[in-house]
Amino acid sequence: MPTITLPDGSTRDYQDAVTALQIANDISPSLATAAVAAKVDGHLYDLNREIETDVPVAIVTRDSDDGLEVLRHDAAHVLAEAVKELYPETQVTIGPAIDNGFYYDFARETPFSEDDLEVIEARMREIVERDETITRDVWSRNDAVSFFRERGEEYKARLIERIPEDEAITLYRQGEFIDLCRGPHLPSTARLGTAFKLLRVSGAYWEGDSKNEMLQRVYGTAWAPDKQLRQYLRRLEEAETRGLRERGRHM
Repeated sequence: MPTITLPDGSTRDYQDAVTALQIANDISPSLATAAVAAKVDGHLYDLNREIETDVPVAIVTRDSDDGLEVLRHDAAHVLAEAVKELYPETQVTIGPAIDNGFYYDFARETPFSEDDLEVIEARMREIVERDETITRDVWSRNDAVSFFRERGEEYKARLIERIPEDEAITLYRQGEFIDLCRGPHLPSTARLGTAFKLLRVSGAYWEGDSKNEMLQRVYGTAWAPDKQLRQYLRRLEEAETRGLRERGRHM
């Protein structure tokens, strides 16, 4: 019977294991709607991951710093799913959240074009509309390595082999797409919303080492509300205009 301690010091008792989403709903339906993850004893958890012991729990909302990082990480996974659907021969490598956005590195012979980015972003929006449930599973190391190698995902297999022996191997599924990840993630792709945009593509070496293979890195930005996305894109446009003016003065 877990006792949950909330940030204000109040407690809630549950007869059985409980999820952060249940806790958020008990506090307020509006909080559950805004929730994207939870901090359980200081560690970020999926909203649907069960809590079985007495711990402090804080609900993470989409407009918080932690919440924004979760959104951006999910945007990277949706990007990877879109690329695999459109270009199945592509291998996925890593896709983290970064300042103001996210990226994902892909291994493929043909570089992505600007036109490709428009097609990929349109597929990402389709995936969000599908409202695919996102689930977390713990796999054995050998099963996970075999799973990815059988599908031609050599980079993922390499990453798994380097994970310390005492760490769990967690895979996340959304639709038909399965990716290696520590998480946390949103309950479904629809929770990502529409405030994202693919920005550019560049080359990037595997593991940042120029002796390794060159990958294709797709950058994007993601925000909680659409208004913040529009403001960010406007700032980028203004910065680009200033840069063109400065270069013009020195020509």
